[in-house]
Amino acid sequence: MGIPPPPPPPPPPFGGPVPPPPPFGGLPPPPPPFGGPLAVAAPPPLPFGMQPKKVYKPEVTMKRANWSKIGPMEISPNCFWVKVKEDKFESQDLFKKLAMHFASHMRVKREDEETEEKKPTQPKKKVKELKILDSKTAQNLSIFLGSFRMAYEEIKNIILEVDEEKLSESLIQNLVKNIPEQKELSALADLKNEYDDLCEPEQFGVVMSSVRLLRPRLNGILFKLTFEEVVNNIRPDIMAVTLACEEVKKSDNFSKLLELVLLVGNYMNAGSRNAQSLGFNISFLCKLRDSKSNDQKTTLLHFLAELCEERYPDILKFTDELAHVESASKVSAQNLKANLDAMEKQVHRLENDLKNFTKEEDVHDKFANKMSGFATYARKQYEMLANMHSNMGKLYENLGEYFVFEPKNVSIEDFFGDLSNFRTLFLEAVKENNKKREMEEKTKRAKIAKEKAEREKLERQQKKKQLIDMNKDGDETGVMDNLIGLLQSGAAFRDRKKQKPKIPDNRRAPLERSRSRHNGNASVV
Repeated sequence: MGIPPPPPPPPPPFGGPVPPPPPFGGLPPPPPPFGGPLAVAAPPPLPFGMQPKKVYKPEVTMKRANWSKIGPMEISPNCFWVKVKEDKFESQDLFKKLAMHFASHMRVKREDEETEEKKPTQPKKKVKELKILDSKTAQNLSIFLGSFRMAYEEIKNIILEVDEEKLSESLIQNLVKNIPEQKELSALADLKNEYDDLCEPEQFGVVMSSVRLLRPRLNGILFKLTFEEVVNNIRPDIMAVTLACEEVKKSDNFSKLLELVLLVGNYMNAGSRNAQSLGFNISFLCKLRDSKSNDQKTTLLHFLAELCEERYPDILKFTDELAHVESASKVSAQNLKANLDAMEKQVHRLENDLKNFTKEEDVHDKFANKMSGFATYARKQYEMLANMHSNMGKLYENLGEYFVFEPKNVSIEDFFGDLSNFRTLFLEAVKENNKKREMEEKTKRAKIAKEKAEREKLERQQKKKQLIDMNKDGDETGVMDNLIGLLQSGAAFRDRKKQKPKIPDNRRAPLERSRSRHNGNASVV
């Protein structure tokens, strides 16, 4: 160290620890200055009794006030800065507002989000460089660790113990996706003694590297957690196709409908190459709606639906008997087989992995004990589903033979899709026929009512004409007879019910005068 500088104003002759920027040239370069106007460690005495300014440590990185700093050597006795007392304006509220409005990069906590304000401010952590992991793997692991916020040892023990109360599908899926490969884990294990110098993702890797056969464990645990969901996705599809195959063959009413379609079709095809057909492809059922009537007002499908309603109402029940056709039409045989194959592969892999877990070196390691029972259960479930799937395939092959189509060329989706579509179209045709009949009945009633009204109107007009003609001839007897007839038949009152004209005011005056005269005569008498 050099000789300490004499008190200001004379500058020190040799370089000691001086505040930046250095006032003299020719000295060795000083250490780089700290960012901002904060005081540096061990500052030299300030002139004129001035005290060092307080060191602040904001919780967030602040934007900088880009001013030109005044150094001690520029201060004079009468300088304004000698007397300032800025501490009197200091308040936590001021600092919070500054942080809220002038933070540089980090999000500033709002006042209502701060729950632990009195905690001591932690020193800024030194950025640690990656030694083994690549940046993308480290970033993914950081996101994972930030999402679950669990101690590394706790995650390790949960996996070792297969703790189903704390295990979650999301946790294991993220681990399977983001855990480094075994080669990287082995390299991280060699850095165990440098643990504190490693970044968090690599520290996590060091902890997890002590778990033997980590990836097989994770795959086995994930298989266990998702097993029931997989089973519940496969079993209903197999059941739907199986039941649909049985329903189509056993439905008597559907068979009768096919017979009716065959009869109608052969009749319509008389004289053509398709006449006298022994049967037809089931997919033709959906084309019944394409055959229009001569007046274009109905279709062959609507005709058959009406025929069944009028003569063979039991056939209409076939739509209820084919209850599982719609759900079967949504099953992909290819996906179903792929899911079963994947299940069998996972069961087989778990069984092989368990052979390597015969010795439990760690007292926390419960993997072999807990997963052995599950492996046995999973094997039984798979074999049961495989048998159900095999039976389903045989039923569909028999259905192909029954309705004369090649199951390999016609998928389950296509066959039951055609049947489901026809079932829906048939139900719609029945509803449309009913609606058409209702409209026809309504139109018919309206026509009858109109004709009746016109007939009655004509009768009234004729009777009025007769009265006028009789009045012209002076035949009062005939007039009275007609009036009596009208009164007896009620025809004289029909017009009054429909038209009730008001008596004009000018007709009431003579009536009142007549009454007054009558009253006057009575009084004279």
